[in-house]
Order: sequence, then structure tokens, then C-alpha cells
Amino acid sequence: MRLDHQSMENLWMPFTSNRDFKADPRIVARGDGVYLYTPEGRPIIDASSGLFCCAAGHSRPEIADAVHRQLATLAYTAPFQLGHELSFELAHRIAELTPEGMNRVFFVNSGSEAVDTAIKVALAYHYARGEGQRQRLVSRERAYHGVNLGGTSLSGMVKNRQAFGLGLAGIAHIRHTWLPENRYQRNQPADGAELADDLEKIVHNYGADSIAACFVEPIAGSTGCLVPPVGYLERLREICDQHGILLVFDEVICGFGRTGEPFASQTFGVTPDIMTLAKALTNAAQPMGAIVVGQHVYDSIVNAAPDRVIELFHGYTYSGHPAACAAGLATLDIYRDEKLFERGRSLSDYFQESIFALKEFDIVTDIRGYGMITGIDLAPSGGPGNVGITVQKKLFHAGLHVKATGDALIVAPPLISTEANIDEISEKLRKVLQS
Repeated sequence: MRLDHQSMENLWMPFTSNRDFKADPRIVARGDGVYLYTPEGRPIIDASSGLFCCAAGHSRPEIADAVHRQLATLAYTAPFQLGHELSFELAHRIAELTPEGMNRVFFVNSGSEAVDTAIKVALAYHYARGEGQRQRLVSRERAYHGVNLGGTSLSGMVKNRQAFGLGLAGIAHIRHTWLPENRYQRNQPADGAELADDLEKIVHNYGADSIAACFVEPIAGSTGCLVPPVGYLERLREICDQHGILLVFDEVICGFGRTGEPFASQTFGVTPDIMTLAKALTNAAQPMGAIVVGQHVYDSIVNAAPDRVIELFHGYTYSGHPAACAAGLATLDIYRDEKLFERGRSLSDYFQESIFALKEFDIVTDIRGYGMITGIDLAPSGGPGNVGITVQKKLFHAGLHVKATGDALIVAPPLISTEANIDEISEKLRKVLQS
């Protein structure tokens, strides 16, 4: 099918300025390694790993072959009261990577579903323990937790919320962690740990026995890579333990090697009660997400139910889909065999230095980063987000794809990248930012 304006009109594109895009479409036809290619064959280096999904690069034949074999063998089986071997194997493989004690895996189909599942599990946990009054949830300003109703309510980005009503009741937001004095600081900033005490204020305002969980991205990704200050996550863990609040880490973006370890919780040395996963779980070859919970969370819910009764009345038609499980197992094999977490860790200093060198340009107002993810703030002009989308379009036409949120560019290249790839990314950014 040849694309023209008329043939494009039927699709309502997500998180896209549809009128603007269809007037100036940016189409890709295939992917290979760190590159995307237009229908004309022009290469676009993918500096955001798709949407932080393709850590092992695009179109890996190992994953495609695994999915093909699975579809030819068992394309689907109902996940309710039936099972298939790959779902158990993938859960085991994930539990081998997660922090000690985080060993029960529940499969979903996206990061958004993972967040809403985590909400329900947190509420069910307290209900099972006789504290069903704990229904309040805490999140942060500038947070992004997906687009389902629960995640939208948790999110702290106004454009993701303002058109969709009041959302879930009983959600409080604490401050984000970006401070002006931390501009242009690599890795964890020194100032800001005290911002975690906002959670203590919520406890004093509403009562600890009303709060079920606190949701946090270890590194806030979609809002422009906000790295936690030294001691901040540790203080949140301390407050949650003191008041019986579950700590939930949204690892959808920073999981699977983005911070140098399998998960950011291990990088920062803080273990949550619940983790949400997605994106790089299958290298984006199949839609899949998951939550991982601590043994104590699982046991509290399961052991409270009578024998032969469903313990958690929750799940999706495609939970643990066979083809997605095959993709996940093949992806984890690649991470292990090619030592991609280690490769990303060894490349991170070179990557960060290359991106932070861009602070010389007047249009750049801040740069933040950790591991293989950075955020570049651009000076706004002509309304919020105008500069961001303009620069993103210029970068595409210059042969580079990055994620733009408002007036922030988020750069997170695949873990298979080389120093030469980083040089290409930084050179294309430099050329456009100085134009």
C-alpha cells in the first residue's frame, strides 16, 4: 500500500500531533541493529532504543525465530486455570535477575497494565492483612506511570491528566527531585535527599494507616531523566518501612541493564516491595509486561484465601502469551550471551561524556544522566513543547531519532551500541543544536 495523505487519515496515532505528522510524515520501513531505515533506505540511528525498548537492537533474528517456532507449536492457551511451560520458565529466568526476595512474577501486556496491576496487588495485600482501609496511593510530580486509569491518576505530568477527569480518588503527589542547583550534574546529584520527607508529610496529613503504597520511578524517564539524589531512595524505603507502606519501583524504562545492573533497584541498592517491568523484557518484539513482588507480598495474598479458591481476581486474556514468553526468553538469552548489561555499563562513561559536552550550546539549559540514559533540556520558545518537537523533526531529517517530551530530549541508545555509534549520535545532535 502506498501511503498518501488520504490513506493515512484512518489512523489516530498515539501521543502524536496527528495533523502536524500527516503533513510531514516520518515513516520507517525496517530496523537492523542500532538503525532504522526509511522506505527509501535512508538510515536513522535510533538513539532512544525505540521507546527504551530495543536494548539489544532492532529485528534480532534469534527473537523472530523463537516467536515463529512458538506460534507454529502453540499460538495461544487461556492463562486462567491452564498453563504452558514457557511462562513458568520465563518467570524463573526473571526471578534470577531481580533483587533477592523479589521472586513472584505476574505477567501482563504493557507497562501501563503493569502499573495498574501493581495498584491492585498493593490494595489486595493490605486487604488480606486486615488493613483494607489502606487505599491511598502516593506518587510524585513529573511522574509517568503509563496511560491506564490508575497510571494516569498516579502520573504527575499535566497534559497526561487534564482531559481525563478526576481519575482515581485518594492519590497524593510529593515533589519531584529536580533542583536548579543540580543542573549539569552527572549521575546522582548531591542535593535533594530531604525531598523524600514529603512522604512523611503525607503520613502526617492523612495517617499512615490510610496509605497503601508509594510509586516511584528510580530514574524518572519520560519526564526527562530525573536521577535520584544521593540518599533519596534510601530515605523513601525507611519511611515506608516505618509506616507499613509498600514501596513500588516502576522499572519499565530503567530495567534490563539501562543503569548498568539488571535493575535500577540493584544499582541504587534499594529493594522495593513491588517492581513493574515491560519494554526491554522482550526487546519490543512482542507486547509484554510484568510485575515482580516480594515473597511477603505474595504470601500475604495467597495464604489469606481458602483452599481451591482464586487468590487474586485479576488477569488479562493475553497474560503470559506463549509468543511473548518465547520472545522474552530469547531476549534474556541475548542479554546473557552478549553480556549486554556489562557492555552498557562499560560504555556509559563515554556516552555520558559525549552528551554532557553539548552543554556549550545556548539552546541547552540542563543535562542529566545515569548509565545509558540522559535528558537534555532545551530553552522553550513559542509555547511548551514547540522547541522539542521542532528539534526532534530536524534530528530525524538529519538521520537521528530521539524521544522528545515537551522541551526535553531523552537519549538512551541500545546497549549494543559502540563508541562509533555514540560519536554519530553526538555529532548529529551537535549539528542540529547549533543550527
